[in-house]
Order: sequence, then structure tokens, then C-alpha cells
Amino acid sequence: MFNLERWQEIFETIRKNKLRTFLTSLSVASGIFILVILLGVSTGIETGVRTEFEQDATNRIQVSVRSTTKEYKGLNPGRRLQLRNSDYENLNAKYAEQIEYKTPLYNIWSGQVNYKNQQGNYRIEGASPDQQWIENATMTSGRYLNQSDIDNSRKVAVIGYQMKEDLFKDEDAIGKTIILNNTVNFTVVGVYTDPGGTREETRLFIPITTAQKVFNAGENLNRIAYTIKMADTFDETVALSAAMREAIEQDLRTRFQVAPDDRVAIGVYDTLEEAEKVFGLIATIRSVFWFIGIGTIIAGVVGVGNIMLIVVKERTKEIGIRKALGALPSEIIWMVLHESIFITSIAGLIGLFLGVGLLEIVSPLVETDFIKYPKVDFNTAITTVIILVVAGALAGFFPARRAAHIKPIEALRDE
Repeated sequence: MFNLERWQEIFETIRKNKLRTFLTSLSVASGIFILVILLGVSTGIETGVRTEFEQDATNRIQVSVRSTTKEYKGLNPGRRLQLRNSDYENLNAKYAEQIEYKTPLYNIWSGQVNYKNQQGNYRIEGASPDQQWIENATMTSGRYLNQSDIDNSRKVAVIGYQMKEDLFKDEDAIGKTIILNNTVNFTVVGVYTDPGGTREETRLFIPITTAQKVFNAGENLNRIAYTIKMADTFDETVALSAAMREAIEQDLRTRFQVAPDDRVAIGVYDTLEEAEKVFGLIATIRSVFWFIGIGTIIAGVVGVGNIMLIVVKERTKEIGIRKALGALPSEIIWMVLHESIFITSIAGLIGLFLGVGLLEIVSPLVETDFIKYPKVDFNTAITTVIILVVAGALAGFFPARRAAHIKPIEALRDE
């Protein structure tokens, strides 16, 4: 129930002690302000990291082989291992139930690409149609590779948007002929964009069968890429991905006769496992930020509690008179709590608005690889408001309880 006289008492107390109230409020406001900024930064880190992982499919497994570094079963170290089409087909058959998308890959790291008078060196990759989904590529014009291109070893190419800008400028690239390594003509059938940005858009994809023929690769592959089917929960998916990664690695070790402790020869990269580690680190960072922010708020709340103790001391005689006139202990407690919660909440809300306002101004300007758009969401804002109310209640509780236990006769004698 609204009590005008109580509010008048609160504002009168604040008016008489402006400096004391300001300094106390400043400590609370700064605590909330720091907490909001820290939480905004942690959100920016999480957004940045998620964006980096979204450049490719998060549930991706990539397979590659190198040279052995250890002797095994009479075989000398330094053997150069080579993936082949048969390895790809065998893995596909064995893990068909777990695989969502799949592609063999054969690439040339710096191939020359010409269009009329324009020329550049780009990464050329032979792949299957599923590569579009594994890379999270989006078509801006034309189409991606299809199965007919693979079956017929067609000389068609899908180019990145940055490559299109380099070679074709404002001209439409679809249907145009480009020359790879000054020898083979390819027809551009599509232009794609990639969430990875410019670096990922300077690549050219051609059918894997065509790449193996054009570059005299035979049955050789550089890499194999998969995405796995998502389970009901993230943790279950991580477990399935890890199990498939370990199984593939063991299959290849057996196939190539590689020592169990040779960590270089067989490379099976699991993005889900890496994502789990990074997101776990982000959760730890967020917890540390909460700890620091709450610690700062506690320091401010202690200041409010000390001030309320002083207020109770100054108003001892007044409290004694109130009790002598019949005021209940609960009324005395609420009187002190009311003032404590009011001061803490107002100061905290000021800190909250300043923190959110600063993040809104700075957020569009902050965009690094691992920090993007730092901000505080609605749930976090509500949480901080709840913290304010609880902090105000805690700050005033002990002074309020002390006030409630004052005996009227002792209060009236107080000087």
C-alpha cells in the first residue's frame, strides 16, 4: 500500500545527506555498470566464436593423411600415405547411418585462372554437390555442382563472389568461359558467398571426377569431409561425433599400418569437439565475469549497509518514539528496508541504463574475429534488476533488524 509519509521521510533523509547518498549510490551504480559491460563483452565473445564456427558446418569431420613419423611392423618412418576413392567409398558404406553430407576433395592450392584479360591465382577444389552444405555456401546466382556433373566429368565451375568481383567486375559470370592453368576451359555455372568472408570466396569448385582427370590425380584424394546427423541433444551429438572420429582414425591406421602413437600420419578433425571446448571456455569466462561483477556489487551493498546502520543510529530516538506509540517491529524493519531498497535500486538502474546505453553505442563499432556485437539480452537485464532488489534488501536487513530490537526506553535516553 502506498504510504506518502514514508516516501516523504525517505526523500527528506536523502536531502539532508546528499553527499553521503551520492557516494553510496555511486558505488552501487558502478558495480552494476561493470557487471553489464563484462556480460556484454562475454556475449560478444560468444557471438564472435559462434560466427567463426558457422563459417563451415559445426558438425563437420575432416579426414586427411600425411607421412608416417614412426616405424611400425617393419615399415620405416617417412612413408607418404595417400587417400583414394576406395577409402572414401569404404568409409561411406561403413558409416552410412551416421553421415549427413559427404564429399571427397582434391585441391590445387594456387591455380591460375584467366578470364579475357583478367588473371589471378586461386584455390581450385574438386568436390561433390554436398560440399555446398558442408561449407555453408549460399548461391548468389546460378547453381552449385550436381550429380550429373560428377557422373559425366563436366568442365563446369562454381566460383566465389570475391573471385567473380576480381575477374568479371560488373559482368555476369554465369555461362562465361574461364581457363585453368592456361590449358583447360571451364564454364561458370554458379557464384556463391560464404560466411567465412573474402578468404573463403576466393575458391573455385569443380566436379571431383573432373579435377582428378584434369590434374592427373588418378584415384587420389587430398581430403574427405563429412557432416554427421544431429542427435536429440548437443551432448549426444558430440559423443556420436567423437565416436565416429575415433573409429575412422582406427580404420585408417589399420588400412595404412600406422603406429598407434603416430599422431601426425592420420588426421581426423572433429569440429564439434573443438566447439564443445571453446563453448565450455566461454561459459567459464562468463562465470568469471559474473563473479567479478557480483563482487563489485557486494562492495557497493556493504557501503549501503554501513550507511543504513548510520541512519538507524541517527534515528534511534525517533524509532524509540515510534515503538512507544505502538509501531510494530515489522513496520520498523520495512521502514529501513524501504529506504535501502529504494537507494540501491535507483543507483543500480542508473548503472544498468548507462551500461546498456554504452554497449548500444559501441556494439556496432566492435567487430573483431572473436568479439562481435557485445550486448546484454533481456534475460540478463531482468537478472540484474532482481539482483538490485535482493542487494537492497540484504543491505538494509541487518540495520533494520537492529532497529526493530531497539527498546523504547533505551532509545529515548540515547543522545
